[in-house]
Amino acid sequence: MAGSVRLEPVDERNLEPLLSVAAAEAEPGDVMPPVEAPAGWSLARREAFREFYRASFGGLTGPTRTQMYAILAGGEVVGMVRMALRDEPGTVETGMWLGRSARGQGIGGAALRELLNEAAAAGMRAVVAETTRENTGALSVLEKSGAKLRADGDKVYAEICLDSTPPAL
Repeated sequence: MAGSVRLEPVDERNLEPLLSVAAAEAEPGDVMPPVEAPAGWSLARREAFREFYRASFGGLTGPTRTQMYAILAGGEVVGMVRMALRDEPGTVETGMWLGRSARGQGIGGAALRELLNEAAAAGMRAVVAETTRENTGALSVLEKSGAKLRADGDKVYAEICLDSTPPAL
């Protein structure tokens, strides 16, 4: 399935399919910031999801300085990957989530490779990420993508350099 992975900017056309995957196959805290709402995927939490994702429709030049992409595998929305401008010039931070049924199939790695291409096309020089030691799936994807990993307590910080200049020998 990883060979048929592509990214589409999140917009009104794919927002509801993205919400459907999130509600059926992910926990709210894994796909959006915490909100004051009843537990689970209540109507209030679903609306907060929509508002959170709509806030980034402006992309890297919009108010949130974040471009979110729906991850499509086999033509179906299965998750989201984002890049957000950092204060360091030429650097974006990434984060990703996949519905449970899409995990462990190489989709995350393929989506990250696509995101790295998008970041390079946007003129970025580095992509950074933060995860935990327990998130072995994310660590594996980051490592396979050439990230330099640095652990600090339970947190693991990753950096992927996009400069295509080979090192001097």
